[in-house]
Amino acid sequence: MYEQVSHSLLNEILVELKPEIRNLRLRHFFTRLGANFYAIHSLFRLLYGERADFKEQMIALVETLAQRYIERAPHLRKSDLAREKDYNWFLGQQWVGMALYCDRFADDLAGLAKKLPYLQELGINILHVMPILDCPPEHSDGGYAVRDFCKVDARCGTVEDVEALAANLKRRDMLLVLDVVVNHTSDEHEWAQKARQGDKKYRDYYYVFDDRELPDLYEETMPEVFPLTSPGNFTWDAAMGKWVMTVFNSYQWDLNYRNPAVLIEMIDIILFWANKGADVLRLDAVAFLWKKIGSACQNEREAHLLLQLMKDCCQVTAPGVLFIAEAIVAPAEIAKYFGEDAINAKECEIAYNASLMALLWDAVATKNANLLNRGVKNLPYKLERATWLNYVRCHDDIGLGFDDNDVRLAGYDPVLHRRFLVEYFTGKFPGSAARGLPFGANSKTGDVRISGSLASLVGLEAALENGDEAAIAAAINTIVLLHGVILSFGGIPLLYYGDAIGMLNSLEYLADPSKRDDSRWLHRSRFDWDKAGKRHQTGTVEYRIFSKLKKMIALRKELSAFADFDNRQLLPVDNANLLVFSRTDAHNDRNRVLVVCNFNGEAQSLPVATLRALGFFQQGAMKDLCTGARVAVENDVIVIPPLFGYWLAD
Repeated sequence: MYEQVSHSLLNEILVELKPEIRNLRLRHFFTRLGANFYAIHSLFRLLYGERADFKEQMIALVETLAQRYIERAPHLRKSDLAREKDYNWFLGQQWVGMALYCDRFADDLAGLAKKLPYLQELGINILHVMPILDCPPEHSDGGYAVRDFCKVDARCGTVEDVEALAANLKRRDMLLVLDVVVNHTSDEHEWAQKARQGDKKYRDYYYVFDDRELPDLYEETMPEVFPLTSPGNFTWDAAMGKWVMTVFNSYQWDLNYRNPAVLIEMIDIILFWANKGADVLRLDAVAFLWKKIGSACQNEREAHLLLQLMKDCCQVTAPGVLFIAEAIVAPAEIAKYFGEDAINAKECEIAYNASLMALLWDAVATKNANLLNRGVKNLPYKLERATWLNYVRCHDDIGLGFDDNDVRLAGYDPVLHRRFLVEYFTGKFPGSAARGLPFGANSKTGDVRISGSLASLVGLEAALENGDEAAIAAAINTIVLLHGVILSFGGIPLLYYGDAIGMLNSLEYLADPSKRDDSRWLHRSRFDWDKAGKRHQTGTVEYRIFSKLKKMIALRKELSAFADFDNRQLLPVDNANLLVFSRTDAHNDRNRVLVVCNFNGEAQSLPVATLRALGFFQQGAMKDLCTGARVAVENDVIVIPPLFGYWLAD
């Protein structure tokens, strides 16, 4: 868009750029800069327009974008051009991801490269390597307390190892996902150290206060993230003699994005990793980027403006790179991280579908799809050129972030129902075989989350201990059923390392003083390669899970109806135990798949009259694509086995 004020400033900036930038032939860079500059300037002015150094900061931003573009390798620039042309490339059904810890999966990055055939065998082609940057060993928060944003943890390898891994993945048509922690740094980061030494420039990188007057005002409305291990949102730093905002942990200092220098630094870091070969960058804790007295300091409008700026700037220098919003927030807030006031995604192309994850766990505990159906019906609308990341388990806890109104409509009291779910998954509810642990209990709000591996939470651990074959089969069927939903739902399915072979909880973390107070390490265990070897032994638990998931992943990639083009229709049925939806090929409406999922431990009947009215079962039977069996209609109903999901087609 041409607009006189912004383009007049752009002309001035181009004249004042460093000669080594100004004199280069950067056709694609300057074309993209011109196309995006009105938006960049408008957003930057909204956030920082009152500052006396506004123009100087704008020049610094443009020079940062140009310098990183100059450094961008030819093959990455070529990839950018291809993805600009095929701009919906990531919405296809061929993508399936896995998140893993490098050191726990394969010791280091070099070892991880040797384990790629395992991922390919399963059908994984998006690899999310959990945080690998340099952190203080005793205060790392699992890699999210970064000491150096441009240095890899020596135990994992080097930046060159990351580049080698990215190149290796590219040869295999696989994508690399890396984390950038945008909300905070370690208190041992160079910026924090300089702030401690009295450097005003770097003190302005953080929220630093002489006394408790302003911190107490913030605390009036700010919730606590980790009330047990890190109560409050401010920490007294004795070396500096100041209070510092520390929302997550006392050793993680929140960055002050009211200072444009912080934003420019973070954009530079984002582009640094884009240039090392990352295809997708997961931006951590984006809901917390803007702090405002009198608010919860989450989901503020300015946080969204910052993300829009980050995306516009990345579009100039590395347009082929996608953003994932790590925003585990209320259902009504999640979709906003795709971008508001837009048709196409303007902030992050991908967002975690935390609501679906929590709803699936509710279905496991209640053994029905009552709340699941209501929640899916009310999932927020996503934009074009945006997609969900659907998952069953991840490195984090399970938060029960349902919409309270949906819970009431399902016939439950929100407080009592959440209490039931916590008791169920921690094995305290009568008849529950789950082996989870509580996490983050907040005595003030009553909020509790849940830790535990997928297999242990669905009862496989208890079943194996008891030698109960029926319970083992039920647990395996539940694992397959849950993955069947995320593989067919619409979006990118993300598996968690270990789940495809039924890895159980591990208590090894209790021996580590830096981890023993964080129950999430219960499901962050070292990958068991001996157990993985059993995936090829017919009849083993590992084989029964891995082989089914492998087949479903391969099948998903063949089904164009599973591409994510707003082509899912939730089908209302009278049986509360069932989740039923259809997926339709965006280019051929005759190409459809009917997904029917039974979350109950007993077989369920589904009348086909409503389904026939929608065009299904016109020939009297449909084929289950996963098993190849024909599903026939008897007495005008079909029968769905317990804890089972059909993918049906004509």
